[in-house]
Amino acid sequence: MADLRVGIFGYGTGGRVFHAPLVDATPGLTPAAVVTSNPDRVAQARADYPAADVLPDADALFAKAGELDLVVVSTPNRTHVPLALRAIEAGLPVVVDKPFAPTAAEASKVVEAAKAKGVGLTVFQNRRFDSDFLTVRKVLDEGRLGDVFRFESRYDRWVPKPRDNWREFGDPAEAGGLLYDLGAHIVDQALQLFGPVSEVYAEVDRRRAGVSVDDDAFVALQHTNGVRSHLWASALAGTRNPRFRVLGDKATFTKYGLDVQEPQIKEGLRPGDPGWGVEPSSDAGVLGVNDDVETVPTEVGRYEDFYAQVRDALLGKGGFPVDPASAVETLRVIEAAHLAGAERRVVTLQPRG
Repeated sequence: MADLRVGIFGYGTGGRVFHAPLVDATPGLTPAAVVTSNPDRVAQARADYPAADVLPDADALFAKAGELDLVVVSTPNRTHVPLALRAIEAGLPVVVDKPFAPTAAEASKVVEAAKAKGVGLTVFQNRRFDSDFLTVRKVLDEGRLGDVFRFESRYDRWVPKPRDNWREFGDPAEAGGLLYDLGAHIVDQALQLFGPVSEVYAEVDRRRAGVSVDDDAFVALQHTNGVRSHLWASALAGTRNPRFRVLGDKATFTKYGLDVQEPQIKEGLRPGDPGWGVEPSSDAGVLGVNDDVETVPTEVGRYEDFYAQVRDALLGKGGFPVDPASAVETLRVIEAAHLAGAERRVVTLQPRG
């Protein structure tokens, strides 16, 4: 059987570092088209994937819609919704990078359009396949923490000088700032582990001189099952902090270090290469009470699972890896966090009907 042909919108960090390499590494998929108008990125895409068409704009790709089996939207956030809707209208299944949309209402519009058209739709929540997150999930599944009452997650960076790109632009349509960027990961992970949220409190700040969007945030979630999630993201975290800490009434699990798959891809590694997805043993988590702790080996990261599941879904052999409705819920929480931070209050989230 011939490979399924994939068109990729955008060849910045998302398209070049994540999507194209992972598509290329997935048996049964091939990068068939890349859309970028940046001359440097055009040259890079042609060098990386000489068999792919490198196209200047969306119109050029949609003119070839009949030659494609899937499109990936990895462009600035403001373009996610219009490009996804065009793909759906063209009958093309679509992967949308995170954040799914600038608002939950716009994301819901895309979900409904896909349902009405009967077109496959999923969202690239790749950090569900991080090694550290998979380890937390395994620890929880084993039940050794007892009844969990608090989940702590930090995704920190040290970027003292603002970058001149759309992630730092203040127009709400850009969906810039850390809550939409890193927050789309850590909120999604909390919801995956502990389910729906009833209350949201947040401290959302601009700490670096001249910034137009949030660059330091703390979010507290009250899950309907009683667990509280405390989530941090900062562009000004200069020291190493725990990535995860999970507290239960029998034990605590603490994990340092970040998943290695992104830097590995940048270094040229691919799924299947020796050491792929394997964190340093020094970053292994510990589980226990006081000095009575044991080391918990870190799971191997599995970004390759995302596109393998997409391929299987396209072939009718399973579901897509991320239900887009879950990405809508993540956006509802992010919007509530922005409101809570602006109005300095706890925001109640009503259950979705």
